[in-house]
Amino acid sequence: MSQQNQPTKEQIRQYLLTRLSQDCPPPSMTDIRRQLGWGLTAAASRDDARREERV
Repeated sequence: MSQQNQPTKEQIRQYLLTRLSQDCPPPSMTDIRRQLGWGLTAAASRDDARREERV
């Protein structure tokens, strides 16, 4: 099983408010997780990176 560090509800709300005020395309899921500090184990992170490369 992989360990997850989930951001708090307050961090997510702040992130969404910041994103709404910006006039640019949304970031990738990897960037969103990194910005929120939502870390996964190294193996899961590598899997996510591989998926991003294929898209």
